[in-house]
Amino acid sequence: MAAFHPRFEELPPEIAVFPLPGALLLPQGRLPLNIFEPRYLAMTLDALGQGRMFGMVQPDPRAAGGEVAPGLYRIGCLGRVSSFSETEDGRLLIALTGVIRFRIAGELALAAGGYRRVAADYAAFGSDLDLGGCPPPVARTELLGALKPYFRARGLEANWEAVERTPDAMLVTTLAMVCPFEVPEKQALLEAPDCCERARTLIALMRMGVAAATAPPEGRPS
Repeated sequence: MAAFHPRFEELPPEIAVFPLPGALLLPQGRLPLNIFEPRYLAMTLDALGQGRMFGMVQPDPRAAGGEVAPGLYRIGCLGRVSSFSETEDGRLLIALTGVIRFRIAGELALAAGGYRRVAADYAAFGSDLDLGGCPPPVARTELLGALKPYFRARGLEANWEAVERTPDAMLVTTLAMVCPFEVPEKQALLEAPDCCERARTLIALMRMGVAAATAPPEGRPS
């Protein structure tokens, strides 16, 4: 067990959530966040005093929001504030390290600071806490074969030497978090059952992205 990493029985049953479209947090990933809105400043300060954890979840425009909008996807990821700094203009710059995915079992009353809270069910995601286990094999050659044309098509740059040195599981996690996919695509990556399936989803999304970027404009001959 890594330092500061919680055990399953230590996971909080009720958590604050930060709904942010396109911001994907995965277990063992690191997500930098610039916190400036008053309710999320309150959420972060409360988290720093109460276990340093809150959940990241994406808004789902198809889901009913009830008394507080917007509706949310039902699966998110609990994160731990692993570093933070203050700015002179009142913001907090934090790094959130992914701990475990959760399913929203129900929404709770708003916290005094105005942020949203949910009851979290971790039962289906206990394997996310296994930091020492051997991940399923990843088709690395196929993944890199899809990654390079995707980055070219999107005008993105990468340190390819660093990419080659990155272990499979962390490479998949990092790419899933940083690639500019749409919200439903990010959610599909979050909900993939394991690293191997997440890699397959990544490959499919990158190939579709290349096809879309290189397709001739509608109405013109290719």
